Amino acid sequence: MNRIEIADAADARLADYVSLRDTSLRKALETERGLFIAEGEKVIRRAIEAGYAPRSFLLAERWIPGLGDLIERYPDAPVYVVTEKLAEQVTGFHVHRGALASLHRNAPTPMAGLLGARRLVVAEDIVDHTNVGAIIRNAAGLGWDGVLLAPRAADPLYRRAIKVSMGTVFSLPWARVDDWASALPALREAGFTVVALGLTPDAVSLDDYLAAGVPEKLAIVVGTEGAGLSGRWLAQADAVVSIPMQHGVDSLNVAAATAIACWALR
Repeated sequence: MNRIEIADAADARLADYVSLRDTSLRKALETERGLFIAEGEKVIRRAIEAGYAPRSFLLAERWIPGLGDLIERYPDAPVYVVTEKLAEQVTGFHVHRGALASLHRNAPTPMAGLLGARRLVVAEDIVDHTNVGAIIRNAAGLGWDGVLLAPRAADPLYRRAIKVSMGTVFSLPWARVDDWASALPALREAGFTVVALGLTPDAVSLDDYLAAGVPEKLAIVVGTEGAGLSGRWLAQADAVVSIPMQHGVDSLNVAAATAIACWALR
């Protein structure tokens, strides 16, 4: 084990872990260095077992035995041993799971790699990391084959998205679309029926859509937390479907709506 005791929060060797609360700084750092941060023993294990190689570990003493087999697998990756108080000083938040790892990003999966699937969720410009993580977890748990993300959608490998997804970002295939303007036509050319979730006047009730029969290859398209889907993507969809609502509620959180649609159209 490449064990290194750290006593100073300003130690330059901990640069990967500094100020994890600041999303804008993390995006710049992660893009530049090709890294992401996993939090918690279970998530770290899922990431490494999915093929992401660790750059380093930042661990309180009590977490070393549980991750011992992974540490042994990568003997060159430094294991920075810190107190939990020091970990909080470095990261800017309470590391309540007691363990962090910095991991190398793999080459991104191309959109073409998902076009052979039967069931895809397609997310347009969803910028909230929590929602992206929840959507991926929903899709994985309900048996869908993968998730496509528009260029401006949040990063699934951002720490918060990983945490909310419970590590399913490592097991469910996901990719960025090649081009926002032509993404849905490309799906249709690949044999998918494209169903947008929206509140347009011509939207079909999910119940009615189900009654007409579910297509063999299906892509559910969901939009931003506020404005919903763009007019272009709504126009390019084969159908616009809405979830029947009651008590004056017009819509649900995008992750909740995605879960309902994934369950109904599985």
